Amino acid sequence: MATPPLTSRKCKPCEGGMEPLPPNAAQTLLQDVKGWELVDGKAIRKTVKCKDFLDAVALIQKIAPVAEAEDHHPDLHLTGYRKLTIELSTHAIGGLSENDFILAAKIDQLLTG
Repeated sequence: MATPPLTSRKCKPCEGGMEPLPPNAAQTLLQDVKGWELVDGKAIRKTVKCKDFLDAVALIQKIAPVAEAEDHHPDLHLTGYRKLTIELSTHAIGGLSENDFILAAKIDQLLTG
């Protein structure tokens, strides 16, 4: 049976007590989220160059309800008035979980939709 796409999965609550994804599992999931990069094996990051400041703020406002619905929240960094960097990590375990890749895929849907 095929694994459902990341966009159809739901983030699972994580309060610690589990190990971060091993590097090979993170590399495999990274293939499903184009344009994201591994950061020190503990996070994934994507930078989006928006049209202007208001476009960048609008993107943040689109990401916020998706992140809230998944109860998994990215670090968002708006610099240079239109460059938005999105960083995902599961802080409770000090590294990456499947949740990070699920939310990355859902954010990517916002960027293409």
